[in-house]
Amino acid sequence: MRVAQQDRKTQETDIHVSLDLEGQGRSDIQTGIGFFDHMLTLLAKHAQFDLTIRAEGDLIVDGHHTVEDVGIVLGQAIARALGDKRGINRYGQAVIPMDEALLEAVVDVSGRPFLVYQAEHRAPAVGDFDTQLAEEFFRALAFNAGITLHLSCRYGKNDHHIIEGLFKALARALSVAVHIDPARAGQIPSTKGVL
Repeated sequence: MRVAQQDRKTQETDIHVSLDLEGQGRSDIQTGIGFFDHMLTLLAKHAQFDLTIRAEGDLIVDGHHTVEDVGIVLGQAIARALGDKRGINRYGQAVIPMDEALLEAVVDVSGRPFLVYQAEHRAPAVGDFDTQLAEEFFRALAFNAGITLHLSCRYGKNDHHIIEGLFKALARALSVAVHIDPARAGQIPSTKGVL
């Protein structure tokens, strides 16, 4: 059972995440930031993860702490659900078109966290979501999940499309990377013998 529950409470946020990597794409997301809820819902749907997130944050300040801390807790839940990563594909890649935009995500579930984020945003916000927080979320997720994550916008103009496409591309790439390959059953996908 590749499931995990993870909690984190600070003076700025109180977050609970429940995750099932063997799910059906069901989600129940409440962060107080509408666009962010939508992105997390489609992440669960396209990754085929069952995901519950409850986040209360200091939104009276802005969305930064809530978005970053959700990334931290979700990343920790992914790492916990993966365990020793035995039998997984390890690598995943997806290219997603979103109207005029073309987005790519490449994932290595390596235990070596890193983020490359190559996307520029023209608008300060999409709905109630600060566009600068997209990179903050992906960084927090990658570093706490222990994954190498490369995200890029090959081209595009609409920030809604760019951010949504990045979330969808990540979902598809991550789904492939964490999938158990029957041919690798019981094996750690590394010459080191550990990830």
